[in-house]
Amino acid sequence: MGKRWEDPMKNAVKRTALLTALTTTLAAAVATAAFAHGDVTPQPVNTDALPDVGEEWLTENPYRAEEAGEEVWLKAIEIGSSGFNQNCARCHGLGAVSGGLAPDLRYLEAEEYGDEWFVERFQLGMTQNGITKMPAFGELLGQKAAWAIRTYIETRPDDGALDDHMTRLIEIRDHLLAGDVDNPTGVQEELANIAADVETGSGAPVADSVAFEAARNMTDDPATWKHTADLLTVGLSAAE
Repeated sequence: MGKRWEDPMKNAVKRTALLTALTTTLAAAVATAAFAHGDVTPQPVNTDALPDVGEEWLTENPYRAEEAGEEVWLKAIEIGSSGFNQNCARCHGLGAVSGGLAPDLRYLEAEEYGDEWFVERFQLGMTQNGITKMPAFGELLGQKAAWAIRTYIETRPDDGALDDHMTRLIEIRDHLLAGDVDNPTGVQEELANIAADVETGSGAPVADSVAFEAARNMTDDPATWKHTADLLTVGLSAAE
């Protein structure tokens, strides 16, 4: 199950605890990390394919599907994935899975208060005792890159979210590799149903999981089956 807070009476307390933990961990753990953000030269992120969001910095993610539409949301995930892995993964972990040196941003809830914390850190960075622990990415990468990265992070699957489906996904992968698919539409629907069952760490409604990507890629055209199988192979290896 995802690590989200279901009791509304406890939201404020747990939200404060999360933000405090994130700030404390970032200040303490990253300070001792061998690879600090301060040692990284920010890499540009091409956001031309995303809609403009204005000059004034927003406090809520404008690229969520319910606001911007599925096409923009998917493009934001794609661009955010590249931007994150070029600029953030060194400290926050590949796929946003933190190794403990910096906060695990997957659990920063996909709500306005999580957005506010994220965009403030992204825009202003963090300095401790005159030493830059995280550079200010705001002017260097811009607001569109910030929200694309945020969209990517909040759609990451929760830990263990695919565990109950691993055996079946491997079976589907093997059938696709062998070209042994009698009902491709049924397989695509099954992948979509599995994807719908995968929870995010942030509470966002849809996880950009390997099942989600496989379902989007597969059609009844056998030419798509090998690529879908390759997506499953890579994604399942990363999830193990």
